Amino acid sequence: MPVTPHVERHFTAGAVVRDIVIGMSDGLTVPFALAAGLSGAVSSSRIVVTAGFAEIAAGSIAMGLGGYLAGRSDAEHYASERVREQREIVEVPEVEAEEVAAVFRGYGVPAAQVGPVVAALRERPEAWIDFMMRFELGLEAPDPQRALRSGLTIAVAYIAGGLIPLAPYLLVTGVSGALRVSVVMTLIALLVFGYVKGRFTGTHPIRSALQTGLIGGVAAAAAFAIARAIS
Repeated sequence: MPVTPHVERHFTAGAVVRDIVIGMSDGLTVPFALAAGLSGAVSSSRIVVTAGFAEIAAGSIAMGLGGYLAGRSDAEHYASERVREQREIVEVPEVEAEEVAAVFRGYGVPAAQVGPVVAALRERPEAWIDFMMRFELGLEAPDPQRALRSGLTIAVAYIAGGLIPLAPYLLVTGVSGALRVSVVMTLIALLVFGYVKGRFTGTHPIRSALQTGLIGGVAAAAAFAIARAIS
C-alpha cells in the first residue's frame, strides 16, 4: 500500500514579514496623521500632498536606515560572540564542555549518554562552537544580506503604505472631502494588510485583520488628534 510522504510546511519568512509590518504600519499611520492635521490648517490639497511626499521620503529613508543598522548590529554581535566562544574552547575547554553537558541534561538526556556526545563535539571545534552559539547563547548565524534586505524592505513598505492615505488628496477635489476618503482608505488598507499578514504567518486572517485595523486605527487616531491639536 503506497504511503503518502509527510511534507512539513513551515513559514520561514518571518523576518521579511516583520520588516513589511514595520514599514507598512508606520507608512499608513504617520503620513495619514500629517495629512489629516494639515487638512485642518490649510485649504490647499497641493500643500498637503507636498508635505506628505516630503514626509514619505524622509520617513522611508529614516526607517530603512534604522532597519539596515539593526541588521548590521545583529551581524556584528554574532561575530563578536563567535570569536569569544572560539577563544573559550581553547582557553577553558573543560568549562565549555560542562556547559554543553548541562544543555543536554536540561533536555533530559541520561548522564551516560551525555559524555560520548560531548567528547564527539570536542573533536569537532567548529561544530562545538556552532552548538554553543545556538543552544547556550540562542544566536543563529545571520544572513550576510540581511541588513541591506531589511533596510530596503522597510523603506519600500513605508512608501507603499504612505501613498495610500495621500492618494485621495491627488484625486478628490477639496481638502475635507479628501480627508474623509483618506480615512476610509487607510482603514480598509489596514484591514486588508492584517488579513494578508495573517495568511502568511499562519494566524487566523480575520482576527489578524481586526487586530491590525484596531491597533493601526487607534495609532492613527491618536496621531491625528495630536496633529490637529498642534495645528
